[in-house]
Amino acid sequence: MDDNGIIIEKFDSTVTDENKFTRNNLIFREGVSFHYKFEHLDKDNQRNFFTYMDSLSYWHFVPETEVDNNTIQKVIISVKKGLQGFDKHIPDYSQTIIGYSYPTQNNYMGSISSASGVIENEANVWMHPPRDLYFEILELNPFPFIKAPYEIGTKWQWSLKIGDHWADGRWKLWSGTIENKYDYEITDLKDIETPFGKLECFVIDGSANSRIGDTHLRAYFNETYGFVRLEYTNIDGSKTNLLLDQFIDLYNGR
Repeated sequence: MDDNGIIIEKFDSTVTDENKFTRNNLIFREGVSFHYKFEHLDKDNQRNFFTYMDSLSYWHFVPETEVDNNTIQKVIISVKKGLQGFDKHIPDYSQTIIGYSYPTQNNYMGSISSASGVIENEANVWMHPPRDLYFEILELNPFPFIKAPYEIGTKWQWSLKIGDHWADGRWKLWSGTIENKYDYEITDLKDIETPFGKLECFVIDGSANSRIGDTHLRAYFNETYGFVRLEYTNIDGSKTNLLLDQFIDLYNGR
């Protein structure tokens, strides 16, 4: 079934298995977690991270020279069991549930977490990026997304309406709802160096356009580890880079 450009799985109403959207996943399997290093590069190409203060909305940028044990430099995305109650609020929810956490050296952020979804099937892989705290900036960018056939030249489109509760004066303010229109293309197949050795990755270039401006994502996708590198160009011209540096599989000894 095509959900505005994303192919989702549909099951007969008699199928009550809470893991039905996860059980046949090859990448986003229950018990797997993806640990990403990240960096923010401002418009002057200066590297920044961020520190959480005392509420979900109160954080500030930290220059590389001022990083301490409370600075957030990593994102962990973990695949959850079942639907985690999402189906009680959205009866036709059709995604694998993933959780996001943001550890620091002293684990100060251990209590800050959230959950959303990923879609994986033989037709496509589509993922909500982290969107808490500083990472709200990624709501305006193309989401990580690859669509079959996995070959250079494959193109597709998608769109999403975004409300002004995602606005932030540190990158962009607007009123009302915007609609991001996305264009994606698999532009290359290349070997890249990773913490897991050299991996063959499809390179996906995605662009987003709305009345408030343009954003871009270059994603590197491997069929075992998923999105191993995400290079965002944000609405204000800054950049956000996420690099997969640890992959843990609780049930298969990785």
